[in-house]
Amino acid sequence: MTRLPALAALILALCLPACSTAWFTGRYQAPDVSLLRVERVKAHLLQQTFILHFRIDNPNDSTLPVRGFRYHVTLEDITLAEGKAKDWFNVPAHGTSFYSIEVRTNLWQHLKPLRALLRDPERPLHYTLKAELKTGIFFGHWITLERSDAIIPAQFIPE
Repeated sequence: MTRLPALAALILALCLPACSTAWFTGRYQAPDVSLLRVERVKAHLLQQTFILHFRIDNPNDSTLPVRGFRYHVTLEDITLAEGKAKDWFNVPAHGTSFYSIEVRTNLWQHLKPLRALLRDPERPLHYTLKAELKTGIFFGHWITLERSDAIIPAQFIPE
């Protein structure tokens, strides 16, 4: 019976240093997440399906395990897409991963404001991407990211 407490103490001592590492706790520097492109899959009157393509750059010295992904994309003040995914993937140390997610939305309610925004296709439109990545294995946390930029619709309209 005296071996059981000694064995438990040894296991605890071996686990404590590992718990302080980023792999277990999810303590990472914030990665850079950018929306690369929006791919139209289907466009019906009341429902549109798109694939959002993201690029995730990891500035850390170790692999970044992503265990959840929440996003909110707006164009000017119009919410285009929001949702969450529970996909698991890893971003290599000082590396890049690409992540795609299919979204369904109904832009019908925003048709008039969108048409007004697209009246001048050379005018830059501002978008905002708010994302949260759940990192870590056991005691992970959410990393909140926000990116704002502008796009010119004329660059995306085929001639």
